[in-house]
Amino acid sequence: MMPAVPTDDFDCQSCGACCSYSADWPRFSMESEEELARIPEELVSVDLGGMRCENDRCAALSGVLGQHVGCGIYDVRPIVCRTCMPGDDECLTARQALSAHVLL
Repeated sequence: MMPAVPTDDFDCQSCGACCSYSADWPRFSMESEEELARIPEELVSVDLGGMRCENDRCAALSGVLGQHVGCGIYDVRPIVCRTCMPGDDECLTARQALSAHVLL
């Protein structure tokens, strides 16, 4: 099956799909208490289960999707964010979900 979005460049700093397609995505999983303590409290969801999102977009993401984006807590981002790699299944799922709304 061919992806419905461009996949030849995977420029994460211009995409941002993985950080903005689902409020369920930036969840905490295997982080230690020390790792969680380094994430600013205002960026953590009310249920403490992951990152706070606004309209499916992670609150730590800055910039314009499909143009230029960045993570405000890149060095302390959750494990799920660290393990998402350009072109992997999570990346392609996010790009597919967002492609109807944003030119990636």
